[in-house]
Amino acid sequence: QVQLVESGGGLVQAGGSLRISCAASSPFHNYVMGWFRQAPGSEREFVAYIDALQRDTRYSDSVKGRFTISRDNNKNTLYLQMDNLRPEDTALYFCAACVKECMEFTRNLSHFGYWGQGTQVTVST
Repeated sequence: QVQLVESGGGLVQAGGSLRISCAASSPFHNYVMGWFRQAPGSEREFVAYIDALQRDTRYSDSVKGRFTISRDNNKNTLYLQMDNLRPEDTALYFCAACVKECMEFTRNLSHFGYWGQGTQVTVST
């Protein structure tokens, strides 16, 4: 079992950048990880994915080319670098660890069994 704690959220102007982090309570180098987000009144949605060895990364179409997912397995930390932020990126951002059907790329929320509490990102116009 692993506990996840996100940090680094905040208020930023449109076009700005922000890096959010997700610290794991125990070694997480075997876990496939993902970032998800949930805006008010909307369902939680996939943002980015990274495999255990950082060989494969995937993104939702809405963030591709602007966001970068990475991990430091020595520090048990997952990152999401967000550039050229837009107001529609405003949401609560969650990191999660895959526990089911993780051998191949997945964006299915039900495959991720460990979740953090979220960090708020707000992008102003």
